[in-house]
Amino acid sequence: MTTVQSPPAPPTAIRPRVVARTGLYAVLAANAAVVAFFFAQAGFASNALIVLGRLAGLYGALLMAFQLLLVARLPWLDRRIGMDRLTNWHRWTGFGILWTLLAHAVFITFGYAQSSSMDPVNQLVDLAETVEGVLRAVVALTIILVVGAVSGRYARRRLAYETWHFIHLYTYVAVVLAFTHQVAAGTTFTSSSAATTYWYAVWGVALGSVLVGRLVLPLWRNWRHQLRVTAVIPESDNVVSIHISGRDLDRMPARAGQFFLWRFLTRDRWWQANPFSLSAAPDGTRLRLTAKTAGDGTAALRHVKVGTRVFAEGPYGAFTAMHRTRPESLLVAGGVGVTPIRALLEDLEGHAVVIYRVAEDRDAVLYDELRELAHAKGAELHLVTGPATPDKLAPSELACLVPDIAERDVFLCGPPGMTVALLRTLRELGVPKQQIHHERFSLAG
Repeated sequence: MTTVQSPPAPPTAIRPRVVARTGLYAVLAANAAVVAFFFAQAGFASNALIVLGRLAGLYGALLMAFQLLLVARLPWLDRRIGMDRLTNWHRWTGFGILWTLLAHAVFITFGYAQSSSMDPVNQLVDLAETVEGVLRAVVALTIILVVGAVSGRYARRRLAYETWHFIHLYTYVAVVLAFTHQVAAGTTFTSSSAATTYWYAVWGVALGSVLVGRLVLPLWRNWRHQLRVTAVIPESDNVVSIHISGRDLDRMPARAGQFFLWRFLTRDRWWQANPFSLSAAPDGTRLRLTAKTAGDGTAALRHVKVGTRVFAEGPYGAFTAMHRTRPESLLVAGGVGVTPIRALLEDLEGHAVVIYRVAEDRDAVLYDELRELAHAKGAELHLVTGPATPDKLAPSELACLVPDIAERDVFLCGPPGMTVALLRTLRELGVPKQQIHHERFSLAG
């Protein structure tokens, strides 16, 4: 298998994640300043509550547009920041939207009630009945409150992903309703042709990004590559590898360490998307995923037939050699988290140490491949087995295995408990944060 090797990152290079994150912050700050300028240009109301309400509404609208950008799955951002971090930022931005729009509704209602001597409830009803677009805004706010409630940690843990995702899709309805409210009732929106052009551009870029990243690009890539299953190989009692081929795969921008959302287009599985990492570096002729068949959905992967059409969204993720800061590396895998680690080892240059943590020897899937690959690349491979307690990767044990750990990039993929424990261990051993790379491989949310 031939792979494209990545040259070591120059020590003085600005990290791609820093560039992307700084760019996002700069875009948000610049737009916040523009919003404030157009708000001041439109003039202030005599009632301070109304002034605060209008400003909160404008910043709520800006955050809604920014939130859409975060989940548009644009390749440039995703490769540099990663879907997991973008999704996390999207979540916190969502709570920002919730509070700013709630403040908008409360301040506006109480401000007009103060001027008209009506009670707030009757004032809100009056505004909804007499002012164009206000009723749509009330519906949009109600949707956002419901989505915010089901996105809280307590609710998310008790809802199936499909249920949560279906409810979450109503956010797009809220976005459209909020935009039409802004067009109909927004004094800042209509205060000047420049302000009107600006807001149309903001919403156009946000919605266009979602359309391109979530629909157009996946459809185009799948039409271009025509993916099909070429082999289904059991790796153990509960792990299976699926080999996929297609047209012009040398032109697919996939890298070792990334993942796809895979849909196998059979009658009973076409609607179900599962996130699985590539378990081998792309070689331009085939892709391979390796999955643990834990539930009913993934267990059915063993029975996927050769020739089955595949719809793949991606590649996604920033867990790649693109983010190296040091010429040498440490790769730590836990359980089936070995899949992106095995692919990364194939792609990385420089000396590497690989630690594979499993409960028992029989759980070490792909171990023979990993051993052969480590031998070919001159890497050290350590298989660590045993129960979770005592921790065999505690600071003292890890320092013995890798004495120069603070001088290496660390790529980590494993179960959540192991990941949290190892991140704490790496901090204790003095590994700089910018040298630690890990990613949660899952669907957004």
